[in-house]
Amino acid sequence: QVQLVESGGGLVQAGGSLNLSCVVSGRTFSSYGMGWFRQASGKEREFVAGISWSGTSTYYGDFVKGRFTNSRDDAKNTVYLQMNRLKPEETAVYYCAATTRKYYDLLRTAFYNYWGQGTQVTVSS
Repeated sequence: QVQLVESGGGLVQAGGSLNLSCVVSGRTFSSYGMGWFRQASGKEREFVAGISWSGTSTYYGDFVKGRFTNSRDDAKNTVYLQMNRLKPEETAVYYCAATTRKYYDLLRTAFYNYWGQGTQVTVSS
């Protein structure tokens, strides 16, 4: 069973930064594609960032515009999302997700088979 635990959320002022972490259980973490999604109250879950199993490919939502960095450390079974210049409209619960599928589309929730419990990010104006 694969388990994901996010941390690093909190309250930050507009323009500030947060670094989210997601620790993943499982002996084959290095073979997992990983993603970050967010869900604001009353809205659908939205793709934020994804990283391939090799770490050589990263993907970001259009709204990121160079402000976020998605990375992974296979030695620590951890994936990170560094978020800079945060905006109030980015207040949401941020979720980490893993896919163990051989073929996947990191941008789509349907391809992920494991999810974390989420961490709240609140950006004040």
